[in-house]
Formats: sequence, structure tokens, C-alpha cells
Amino acid sequence: MNDALDHFLKTGEHDSLRYGASLDGLTRAHHEMLEGLIEEVRRRAKGRRSPRVPRGFEPTVFARRKLEPMVRGLFSQKERDLVLSMLERSVVFVSRRNVVRLMREANLLSTARTLADLYLGMVGAPLLSEDSPRLVGFNEQWTCYVSTLYFREPDPFSDFVVHEAAHMFHNCKRRMVGLPHTRRKEWLLDVDFHQRETFAYACEAYSQVVGRAHNAAERRALAEEFAADPWQISDPCTDSAEVVELVRQASHARNGWKVILGACAPTRPGRIQGLQDHRRSPGA
Repeated sequence: MNDALDHFLKTGEHDSLRYGASLDGLTRAHHEMLEGLIEEVRRRAKGRRSPRVPRGFEPTVFARRKLEPMVRGLFSQKERDLVLSMLERSVVFVSRRNVVRLMREANLLSTARTLADLYLGMVGAPLLSEDSPRLVGFNEQWTCYVSTLYFREPDPFSDFVVHEAAHMFHNCKRRMVGLPHTRRKEWLLDVDFHQRETFAYACEAYSQVVGRAHNAAERRALAEEFAADPWQISDPCTDSAEVVELVRQASHARNGWKVILGACAPTRPGRIQGLQDHRRSPGA
């Protein structure tokens, strides 16, 4: 058992058939790995404190305030309340008080292990393996788990919660939220598969532009500020220049959210025109 648990903690790999292929055997193997993982997290995190959240912090109130501008820009008035209600329930901030419960409620051991690393990184404890990434949060189906390190993000145009909520729009079906649906209108939003990260990054940056600006002129100025110093996007399939141009075009529009969605929709004829002009060589 010790060898199996140690291997799982280091690699995430485990033998689910170690007690046989019966339901009882699979359940027992899952339980042993999970409880061993929880004990290891408790051992590593003992005596450590997590970053504090803002005074008076209420997760659902925070989620609604943070995500309402994006929802208002992308959905009709009849749909907004249902979408916001779903997002409020989906954003979960991980803390010392709830991490064990969240790990036990996870459907997969891989989710519980990622939660463990998220929490360990949050309290400054050693992660489970040298290969474990340091996470601010992650998505699992329709739940967005967020570390309290979120409140220490230094980049003024970064917002993990908005980024992951943007991904939920193309991962969640309308019927799951209680919205009318058809065969051609199945998902909350239609986003081209290859443009999903571009869409999320653009929504993330534009949300910060909208949140900080008081008028159209300030939106345009903030978009140029972002263009002058954009993030280093880790996804190799996402072009930071395209994200910059999308945010710039959105800041000049009456409803910038629809500009971002339209540029990333499956039916769009090609790259956005502004980006094509930006990349064209002087001699073209």
C-alpha cells in the first residue's frame, strides 16, 4: 500500500484494479488512495497559512460582480440571470476549511490530486512532485477551483476567474442551465475549437479594461496600455498579437464582448481584419 500510494502521489498514476474489478474492489482502491492523499496534504500543510481574502469577501457576490459585465455583453436580457446563477455556483475558492471536503467530493482521483497541489502551492508547502505545476486555479467540468493567490495577481490585465468562466460558455450546454436549445443552438456560446483560448484570453484582458475605465476614451487608452505590454501567453496555439488586436477592436466598439465573440465564432471567414493589417509587411 505504501509503495502504491507513494507512486500515486508522485505521478498521479494508480492501479484501480488492485482489489479486483468488482465495484467493491474499485471503491476500496479509490478510498485508500484518496485518504492517503488527504493525510499527505495535511502533513505537508501543517502549521502553514493561506493568503487572506479581502475583508467581507462573499464568493457568490464576488463571482456575480466579477462576471456580470461579460454576461451582460454576451447574452440577452432573458438569459442573463440563468447564466449568472450557473457561474455563481461554479466558482469555488479553495481554503483550509473546505479543501478536504472538495477532495472527497471530486469524482476523479486526478481532480483530488490537482486540488491537493493547488492547496499546497497556496500555503507555500512542497508540491506532490517536481513536475507539478503551480496553479492559481483550474476547471473540472462546470466547476472552477480558485486559489486565494488569485488576490495577489500583480498583472492589471489578468483575471483567472473571467478566463475560466469564458471557457465554461463553450463547454456547457444550454439545457444544463435551463435555456431553450435546438440542434443548431446547443451550447451557451459557439466558439471555434481553435479559437477557444484566444476567446478566453481576450475576454480576460477586456474585462479588466471595462472594469477600470469610466468612459470610451479610457477604454481605448487602457487597450493601448495592454498592447504595449501584453502577457506572455503560455499556450503555443494562441497568438498574443491576435489577443491584443481583439482587445483593441473591442475597446472601440459599443459592445466589445460581441466583437470578441464574433471574431472567434466558427462561421467567421478568417482572421479579424485589424490583425491582417497589423501583420502585413510594408511592401505588401
